[in-house]
Amino acid sequence: MIRKQDSLQYHAGDRPGKIGVIATKPCLTPRELRLAYLPGATFPAEEIARDRAAVFKYTSRGNLVGVVTDGSAVPGLGDVGPYAAKPMQEGIAIVYKRLADIDVFDLELQAGDLDGFVAAVRLLEPTFGGINLKDIAAPRGLELYDRLRGLLEIPVYHENLYSTAVVAAAALINALELVDKRIADVRVVICGAGTVGLGCARLLRRLGVAPGRMLMYNVDGLVHPALAGLHPHQREFAVESPLRTLAEGVAGADVLIGASAGGVFTMEMIRAMNRFPVVFALATPEPEIRYEDARAARQDVIVATGLGPDPNAVLDVLSFPYIFRGALDVQSVSISEGMMLAAARALAELAREEVPEEVELAYGGGRLAFGPEYLLPKPIDPRIFVRESAAVAAQAVKEGLAAQPVEPAEYVGRLSVRLGTGREKMRELTMRARRSCPRVVFTEGTSETILRACGILLDEGIARPVLLGPVREIRRRIDTLGRDLAGAELVDPVRDPRFEAYAEEYFRMRRRQGVIRAAARERLRVPDRFGAMMVHLGHADLMIAGASTHFAETLQVILEVIGPAPGISRVSSHHLVLMQKEAVLLADCAVNVDPTAEQLAEIALLAATTGRALGLEPRVAMLSFSNFGSNDHEAARKVRRATALAKERAPDLEIDGDLQLATARGRALREELFPFAELTDDANVLVFPDLQAGTLTMQALHSMVGAVSVGPLLMGARLPVHLVQYGATVEEVVNLATVGVVEAMGE
Repeated sequence: MIRKQDSLQYHAGDRPGKIGVIATKPCLTPRELRLAYLPGATFPAEEIARDRAAVFKYTSRGNLVGVVTDGSAVPGLGDVGPYAAKPMQEGIAIVYKRLADIDVFDLELQAGDLDGFVAAVRLLEPTFGGINLKDIAAPRGLELYDRLRGLLEIPVYHENLYSTAVVAAAALINALELVDKRIADVRVVICGAGTVGLGCARLLRRLGVAPGRMLMYNVDGLVHPALAGLHPHQREFAVESPLRTLAEGVAGADVLIGASAGGVFTMEMIRAMNRFPVVFALATPEPEIRYEDARAARQDVIVATGLGPDPNAVLDVLSFPYIFRGALDVQSVSISEGMMLAAARALAELAREEVPEEVELAYGGGRLAFGPEYLLPKPIDPRIFVRESAAVAAQAVKEGLAAQPVEPAEYVGRLSVRLGTGREKMRELTMRARRSCPRVVFTEGTSETILRACGILLDEGIARPVLLGPVREIRRRIDTLGRDLAGAELVDPVRDPRFEAYAEEYFRMRRRQGVIRAAARERLRVPDRFGAMMVHLGHADLMIAGASTHFAETLQVILEVIGPAPGISRVSSHHLVLMQKEAVLLADCAVNVDPTAEQLAEIALLAATTGRALGLEPRVAMLSFSNFGSNDHEAARKVRRATALAKERAPDLEIDGDLQLATARGRALREELFPFAELTDDANVLVFPDLQAGTLTMQALHSMVGAVSVGPLLMGARLPVHLVQYGATVEEVVNLATVGVVEAMGE
């Protein structure tokens, strides 16, 4: 619940308002200021004067939207004027930035007549890449929209008209799929002839609702040709019918959409509808009928509201940020209804896919799956940004509206990192992992997290999972989760025909470490040990364990079967950390508590080799609290010795130390204070002096900076084996398996 005083304090705060302007280029020094203003700005200005399209190259216009209002229809308040509209305008600016990385100038105009309003917005066209009209009362806002679309060469979008309509169209596509009805066959009733209702009517007509099968009602009843007081946009949907009241129109209808006021629908109306009715009650803050009441009216009804806590929440934030993202990125000259329907279809398709675990956890941890109570993806679903924006951009190109067409696969890749999610490296590694699709044995085959991760790995073609555990129990868990793991191999270690051969081989390996034959058979009942033997004997290519076991205990099992590779003294680990702009590799953050100088050198060389396998050209920093001998403490001397040993063993490796993290990652600092440093750029392989330093740094990056960490991945083992941390999420397991596949298969 949002309380008034809390809101007022939030908006006032130390700095009034919610938005500000920040520089995107350095402008601290006198030289930088001259570059930014005079004389520096004259040079791009000359280029733009010669070629107007260059404005998108040298200025922010291509990512800048003007959100325009006169404050005549602010949600929940009505005509409060432009000054009172500003908090809402600043709010939508934050939504645009947060969800789609779009910059916004909010424009609250003291508009007079419509001609003056049109002229004012038209004069602003050179500033913006697009115009969003918002909270302008009908029919004035609709007339403004039509006129500006005909005058401007940039996209003009009416947020109130279409944003909810796009999401409602997506929900309707999926609802009709569930009840097996064709859009051309359904009879639709729309309650509300205002801006939102008209937007729904326009898109549903474009979606395929037959002209004679859609009735619109307002407070006076049916919108028909003889009804007085209709403006032209309403007359567009006026039809002649004897069904003059809402109750009469609803009887036998397939779809009922509310865009009016709270409490307008009754349970009797819903009971009077056709079989498997679809009811969208979109009025806020009180819907036309409460979700629970609509569901109670009859068992076969599918219901959506405009309220976030309800299932199937039809929220406008699912549409407009991503529609504009796609339109801006191809420099579309307009936003067509075809582009809006492309957005709707992308939302509908996404709702039919498996829901990411982090989304389910955010909504209480319960299962979310396509069905009557899950017609739309949740707003926090990170996939919406890419899918919907890409669909809109592709449709703009298809319709010939794009001045700057993009190649679809390349554009999807750019979108994946636009918000600084750190997924670009994972996208690249996923593509590489698909080339081999090896057998990966998971020792905890009954774990829900592992099963869900394996479903993703199968869908993505990354791996062929081998699941260890009681086969009947694994199948029961798979059925309970509703997963299709047809490509996975299920293995019960104690019933597997290879068990005796594995036990004999384990006895051979460990007989001089005090293991007798009977003990070998008993130990092979442990899935971790059986899985390690599968890798040892070539029956699996990679092993992943540890999701529900103690890290140190599982590591010990792995070491006794797999052990270090020839020439390696100790197994170590690394984490691949994906930050906003780049990927870095951290070692060792999981295995060795206090490595010696020799072990540190080995860790550095293993990390450099691993970095190359992952597509990083290694620049290794041997980290310390000291900078190049500034402290003669034994801990710093250890790092210096390790650096010297590593250089001796790999003379061509770019490596330096001892140095602090700020020095390793701060080029300006190195150039100013340590010009002799051998790092040509910021280090991307960071080797920590001990486990405490490495673990704390890795966790700080993850929890405080929001970096994505993948690991720990073991380095220096004889065969590919990795341990996930206890309590790892599905995404973490998938990422670790993906990186592990790339490292193991050399893809």
